[in-house]
Amino acid sequence: MSGSDRALAGIGALCGILGIALSALAAHHVSGAQLDTAARFLLAHAPALLGVAALSHGGVLRPGLARAGGLLLAIGLVLFCGDLARRAFEGVRLAPYAAPAGGFTLMTGWLLCLVAAVVPHPR
Repeated sequence: MSGSDRALAGIGALCGILGIALSALAAHHVSGAQLDTAARFLLAHAPALLGVAALSHGGVLRPGLARAGGLLLAIGLVLFCGDLARRAFEGVRLAPYAAPAGGFTLMTGWLLCLVAAVVPHPR
């Protein structure tokens, strides 16, 4: 497995950890839909990133495109979930337009994963 695939798998695992932690905080300490939404996005994308890494390594997805898609997913999660979490905890944004930029980045990452699935792998 390449270093990029290992990094994506590690980021996926980290998303799972953070998603569980934010879910617990949302349930017990910090109320609000923003933290719950951030937790749900992290938990949904954790197995997705693990899958992108595995499918890239296995050659099911075109590796370069899949890794780029996974990287965009990770960046999108930082922007989107980071903005929502910061608003929930501190009442301020991560940066202007961080959440919409993160959402757009997530969609672009998924689009690259789609392209990685349909573009034939050169053999």
